[in-house]
Amino acid sequence: MTDDDVLLAGMLADAAGDAIRPFFRARFQIETKADLSPVTQADRAAESAIRALLAEHRPDDGVIGEEYGDDRPDAPRVWVIDPIDGTRAFLAGRPLFGTLIALLEEDRPVLGVIDQPIARDRWLGASGQPTTLNGLPAHTRLCAALGKAHLATTGPTYFTGADGAAFEALRKQARDTLWGGDCHNYGLCASGHLDLVVEAGLKLYDYAALIPVVEGAGGRMTDWHGRPLDKASDGRVIAAGDPGLIDATVVILSGGTNA
Repeated sequence: MTDDDVLLAGMLADAAGDAIRPFFRARFQIETKADLSPVTQADRAAESAIRALLAEHRPDDGVIGEEYGDDRPDAPRVWVIDPIDGTRAFLAGRPLFGTLIALLEEDRPVLGVIDQPIARDRWLGASGQPTTLNGLPAHTRLCAALGKAHLATTGPTYFTGADGAAFEALRKQARDTLWGGDCHNYGLCASGHLDLVVEAGLKLYDYAALIPVVEGAGGRMTDWHGRPLDKASDGRVIAAGDPGLIDATVVILSGGTNA
């Protein structure tokens, strides 16, 4: 990763935001994908804008995107794109969705952007650099006690079977639970407003960009067994503003999953 990659990530987020904003709270076509999740013209326009810039500036890098699939996914460097994380929030007119952009090197995220193009919140995390929110340093807050932690997740329907029981056990231990928020929750964790974000069923493009942002602000992200997240992770994630929360969270969640 280079400084030019960081600058390019900002350009990619700018282009995605320019593509998304005309559709926000407007009338447009909505489709349902095979997994029953919605997709809009805005999703596709944003990913197309990002891919066009990558083709121009990083033609040898791979690309993994939610809407248009994989292009050279085994390349040494791969950009991972979720043009609108939180499409349901976008459709409801809630400015809590975001564009996620990550750069992977050797299957590990080294650069991540969470961009909310309506509120103009942009978190940027890069290996070896502190996370920023709109150019200013972002920091997580200390909270090592689960009973004092503000927990967030997108929604209960994303937890199925034993995962749902495990999350409910965790929720009972936390101070309170905030529902909704999608990727914006991870930015709020990086800025010290939330202590813990837990989710299941995520894809690589849902979590890759979050890792550099949270960890560059002083937090930590793992799977439900406390293992580092990478390209092969199963989509069950923990983000803790205070790394001291991880062990207690894993003890509860791992009881509902298979190692």
